Amino acid sequence: MTTHASPPATPRLLLVEDDRELAAMLAGLFTDEGYQVDLAGDGQRGLHLGLSRSYQLMVVDRRLPVLDGLEMLRRLRRRAVTARVLMLTALGDRYERVRGLDAGADDYLVKPFDVDELLARLRALGRRFLDEAEQLPIGAGLLDIERRDVVLPDGQRIPLSPREFDLLQALALRPRSVQTRPHLRARVFADASAESIVDTYVYYLRRKLGRTVIRTVRGFGYQIGTL
Repeated sequence: MTTHASPPATPRLLLVEDDRELAAMLAGLFTDEGYQVDLAGDGQRGLHLGLSRSYQLMVVDRRLPVLDGLEMLRRLRRRAVTARVLMLTALGDRYERVRGLDAGADDYLVKPFDVDELLARLRALGRRFLDEAEQLPIGAGLLDIERRDVVLPDGQRIPLSPREFDLLQALALRPRSVQTRPHLRARVFADASAESIVDTYVYYLRRKLGRTVIRTVRGFGYQIGTL
């Protein structure tokens, strides 16, 4: 079941920081603030987690081993990852701040930083994430997160079953990505035993919303389409 746009009781945060002492301190701080924290020590691991799991927030160091923080962020944004990202860095001049924001960061905080300011910025980013995640576009239509239904271009509302909603949300959250059947099965139908469960619910959604709502990419998987 997806949780990226329909917020969980404990918001999920990805921390990407190679300084082990600082990372441990921040992870403890964020946990105490009520976040569920995943930690990555380099940019490649951060990229993997960012693409394979759903986060509301990310805190990313600018200079990372294996894969630079800016490049990691660019790749996440190219795959339509919508988490709000705060970049932490010792590189505080105007040029570096502009580079970070242009790469897809939502906020930028220079080391050394004030802990209270850091936490306040995260709270603000979390509110922005929830405000903007209430509806997800599906072409000219919308997936309404609060009401868990689909709004057609003419305003008509189509109710969805819980599993139909979860599958459509997983696809709509990453509109540029083609997602494999095994990935969708693990993400949405982890408790199901049938191998064909993803195909079955794609069929249900197309029957309700039209064949174009989900695109089939032959030999790979599915991608969100249009209404």
